[in-house]
Amino acid sequence: MPDRFVFKSPHLSGVRDRRYTIRYPFAADAELIDLETGKQVNGVTSDLSLGGCFVCTSKPLPIDARARMKLTRKSQVFEARVVVRIVKPRVGMGIEFFDLESPNNQVLVNWIESLRRSR
Repeated sequence: MPDRFVFKSPHLSGVRDRRYTIRYPFAADAELIDLETGKQVNGVTSDLSLGGCFVCTSKPLPIDARARMKLTRKSQVFEARVVVRIVKPRVGMGIEFFDLESPNNQVLVNWIESLRRSR
């Protein structure tokens, strides 16, 4: 069958949506340090999920940058290794968590559970 008869969804042919968990509005102070360059970026999260978050910052790290991230909210601290998945210039960056250790994982789960209950 010729290609002209094959329907291609614009959503499937472009960048696929990598979200696989529910995102919740969430504000926390964010500090990221690029593992390759040592560049430090500060910002504030706008949402959070079990898989990642969005950090609002005027100077985001580049796509695929790996970083150490620290989120702080009401004296609770969450730390993880992350990778930048999407960049919106002068707006911020989408972050995926990829290395969570036990105490940090529990902080994240507690935050998500609290957000679920408040909906």
